[in-house]
Amino acid sequence: MKGRKHLLGLEELGREQIEQILDSAKSFKEVLERPIPKVPTLRGKTVANLFFEPSTRTRISFELAEKRLSADTVNFTASGSSVSKGESLKDTARNIEAMQVDMIVVRHQASGAPHFLARSLDCSVINAGDGTHEHPTQGLLDMFTMREHKGRIEGLKVVIVGDIAHSRVAASNIWGLTKLGARVVVCGPTTLLPLGIERLGVEPTSDLDEALEDADVVNVLRIQLERQEKGLFPTTREYSRCFGLTRNRLSAAKEDVLVMHPGPMNRGVEISQDVADGPFSVILEQVANGVAVRMAVLYLLSGSEVEPKPE
Repeated sequence: MKGRKHLLGLEELGREQIEQILDSAKSFKEVLERPIPKVPTLRGKTVANLFFEPSTRTRISFELAEKRLSADTVNFTASGSSVSKGESLKDTARNIEAMQVDMIVVRHQASGAPHFLARSLDCSVINAGDGTHEHPTQGLLDMFTMREHKGRIEGLKVVIVGDIAHSRVAASNIWGLTKLGARVVVCGPTTLLPLGIERLGVEPTSDLDEALEDADVVNVLRIQLERQEKGLFPTTREYSRCFGLTRNRLSAAKEDVLVMHPGPMNRGVEISQDVADGPFSVILEQVANGVAVRMAVLYLLSGSEVEPKPE
């Protein structure tokens, strides 16, 4: 990972680079558990957060990660900015870069927007989610959480259930998990499973009960209503009946199964209340781990030689 300038997706990373990020995140999680959870790693660096789509967890997580690394931060949202006056993405980013910004974190509704900026700017670009393409730091924090609980990724059966076709989280998980040796099963209505997805090394199915058999991890995705055409499934009630994760359905998985969700959750649709808040759920741990993972990514891309030292 060191030596790379950008993080645009997990598709372009090798196994060793992914593992390096996860190992670094472990060190930064120890930093976050200290009485004063801060290190001077990025002191003197400036990071701009450009969010052209609504976000809560990802935006706050990146902001916290930057502050914990002692970076200066600039936060940008499209509403109320020059974008609403017709300014282009490239001009917006280049104007911000001209203010001596070292790194840009970008979330955009258009797939490929971070790649476009990486070709247009001199500073480092981190993809915080682009259209239906990828959400690399979410994929990384999901894998980090799995590895913390299971001790490994290799050989795990991971079921990703939901709107696979429109989910950038699913894409990043698939790229990362298959590279680390997991067995990945993707499950959803046939209308929400991309044609030819098995070429990515995953097993597609529309039978949730079959998919859950002996699962080590179940990662539940929400229905991306804002990104899909109408008519891809009858009703949310019908979807919940066929693909909603309930306590009863979960009994087919392993006794120590992990239940994950990238959020925001539609309780009672893709996941029942008692599963979301139940003993198998690590959903809030995912949120907490997101800060450590994003600290690791910022550190590795910055080229900083200041490493977190144990107390």
